[in-house]
Parts: sequence; structure tokens; C-alpha cells
Amino acid sequence: MNQVIRFALETAMRRGELAGMTREMVDLRKRTVTLPETKSGQKRIVPPPSAAISILKDRPGPRRLDGKVRDIGPDAISWDFAKACRNAGRAGLHFHDLRHEATSRLFEKGFDTMEVSTITGHKTLQMLKRYTHLRAEDLVERMK
Repeated sequence: MNQVIRFALETAMRRGELAGMTREMVDLRKRTVTLPETKSGQKRIVPPPSAAISILKDRPGPRRLDGKVRDIGPDAISWDFAKACRNAGRAGLHFHDLRHEATSRLFEKGFDTMEVSTITGHKTLQMLKRYTHLRAEDLVERMK
């Protein structure tokens, strides 16, 4: 579960996208993960950062006939995450909160709105704004 959490924080991918990811979708040479059909119904190419690439390289080859990277479904991801949060004394967090956090981190790293929406797959600025949690302290620093 630790690797799934770290990968989600690095890529802003949804739990269904993570659960459905196969080896064929991953191109380590190009450093991309191609999601053939996302929640929005369109293909998206995710450029995982170095930390996420390392997680993929550390994974053993597929043990399943369907080539899935993880042997876990979306509901199991949510259940395991909730259990891990409870065990860590952080009950109430949801796996989808990682997508919010990852999106905010992209902005904190200096990516612009178009770049973030391309990475996360958000189609409208309104939806992207729901996922972004910028801190006033960070904005003060940029205003100097």
C-alpha cells in the first residue's frame, strides 16, 4: 500500500487508473504512463516524476495474465488506504484526498494551470480549482 500511496501522490492518478494500470501502459524509456480511457472518457498520458518511475522500476514483472501492475482493485485500494489511515491515527482520510494533495503539489512546484490540467486530466478550470488547495503563506512569498 505504501508504494500505491507514494505513486498516487507523485502522479495525481485516480484509484481506478492505478488499479487498471498494466505494463503495456508504462513506457520507462519515454517516462510515460498512457491511460487509454480515463473518467472523462479520453486518453491521457501521465509523465511520472523520477520518484514514481523508481517505484515502477522496483515492481517485479507482472504475475497476472492480464499484465496488471498491481493485483488490487479500486475498492480494495480505498479499503486498504482507510485501514492504513486508521492505524496511523488519521481516520477520515480518503484515497481521493491524495489526488487533491498531488494537484496542489504540482502548483507548488510552479506548474501552470494548463500543465497541471494536462497531467491530472481535469477538463475545466472550475473542476481543477476544486482540487487545488493553495496556502496563503505560499502566495505571500510569491507576491514579494
